[in-house]
Amino acid sequence: MKFVSLFTKAPNYKRFSYAPRFYDKKAEERKEREERIRQEIALERGQQGTETSDYRSRMSGAFQSARKRSQASPSTLQSSLIRLGVLLFLTLFIMAFMTWGKVALYSFLLFVPVYIYLKFRK
Repeated sequence: MKFVSLFTKAPNYKRFSYAPRFYDKKAEERKEREERIRQEIALERGQQGTETSDYRSRMSGAFQSARKRSQASPSTLQSSLIRLGVLLFLTLFIMAFMTWGKVALYSFLLFVPVYIYLKFRK
């Protein structure tokens, strides 16, 4: 007999408890339909709940306000043009490097200091 087993607890198997849940599609549809009818009746009677009255007012101008927000500002237009220019330059540089080899790389290295000088002079 082991002396260690006297002072420790023997491992038990892990139990699995499963409680099945059933989904009744017809009952779910019936509840949704009844709730929608109750809200419509409440609107007709003038008992406007907070959710139903706010829903119609929010939907009336939602598309127009989204259209106003989605128009591009000049800063986003400028940044997209800069991004397009950088991608065009990189594409042309890769094509030139594949065509002419190191000559394109050396011309790029000569172009960078000239560009920096022209960019930051005052």
